[in-house]
Amino acid sequence: MKRIVILGSTGSIGVNSLHVAQQLAGDFDVIALSTHHRVELLLEQCARFHPAMVAISGSLPSDSQLAEFDNLGIRVFVGQNALLRVVDEADYDLLINAVVGAAGFVPTLHAIQRGKDIALANKETLVVGGQIVMSEVKKHRVTILPIDSEHSAIFQCLMGENKNSIEEIILTASGGPFRKLPAKEFVKVTPEQALKHPNWNMGKKITIDSATMMNKGLEVIEAHWLFEVPVEKVRVMIHPQSIIHSMVAFHDGSYKAQLGMPDMRVPIQLAMTYPRRKPSTFPRIDFSLMNRLDFEEPDTDKFRALALAYDAIKKGGTAPAVMNAANEEAVYLFLQKTIRFDQIPQTIEKALNAHHFIAEPGVEDLLQADQWARQFARSLCD
Repeated sequence: MKRIVILGSTGSIGVNSLHVAQQLAGDFDVIALSTHHRVELLLEQCARFHPAMVAISGSLPSDSQLAEFDNLGIRVFVGQNALLRVVDEADYDLLINAVVGAAGFVPTLHAIQRGKDIALANKETLVVGGQIVMSEVKKHRVTILPIDSEHSAIFQCLMGENKNSIEEIILTASGGPFRKLPAKEFVKVTPEQALKHPNWNMGKKITIDSATMMNKGLEVIEAHWLFEVPVEKVRVMIHPQSIIHSMVAFHDGSYKAQLGMPDMRVPIQLAMTYPRRKPSTFPRIDFSLMNRLDFEEPDTDKFRALALAYDAIKKGGTAPAVMNAANEEAVYLFLQKTIRFDQIPQTIEKALNAHHFIAEPGVEDLLQADQWARQFARSLCD
């Protein structure tokens, strides 16, 4: 049995990961789980999967909740370092990192340094510290298995291929809920409208990122590091149907594409069972009902966040970490109705222009840049 730790087990990816573990119960032993604040759901998961330990990184559990964990025989870590305690102390084979945002960076780094393979849904790990992370991956000879549907698609397209033959990576994007909405209307967009994704059922933060297309910008940076290709070779195409999850063009003129229904359990299961493919009952494509697949170029003037992501990774250093942190804060402020939808990329751009750039940062430099950008974004509302 493969021993797994799931960080962010109460979020969308984490819940689906546990669904896969339950469907393939004889293949996985759930060693540890974590949540930021959904303690009751975490307790329900613990009652089903009986992990040895849990991490609660945000809310403080009540005395009665702690008693329930104790009755289940589960060690509980609480607070800012709770994720690190689990990553450093648990005995596992695979870390599934499904936490939201830059909080996933340091725990991933610690797991890699312990020689653990990573099933990565937390794209911010590579956005914030891609150069450091990939250097440690090579040093400790671990495997990063992408969970994002786009990166899983590329990963699958490259199976058996020589990376030197890549001409271009094409990341597909649904275009989100505002693909056809004129940019002048962005000032009126509400959180409720932005949270209505046309194809995917995801957490709030990633859904807003999809609406601004920052999510695709983060994926561009992740693909650059994960597949070791220049960012100029990573292109985004709008594909409203979300059936082709991404493509690779090779220098002989051939293209490979990975297709499937928009169901995150498919890439999650592949990451969890790799190098094997296991049977599933997930929905299949009915090609008799599919009479078109559409593609179009993204409008980076309208979706300014995507252009900012390209600019940040081309500059390198601390720029992607600042961009990511400013975006996280701006999304939170938008969900709180403190800023407008169109002010999300404006906040990011102001942070990128104002920050003290470091070309070759260490881990502490990146963490400090992250904290500075968050404070800066919040200060714009004062």
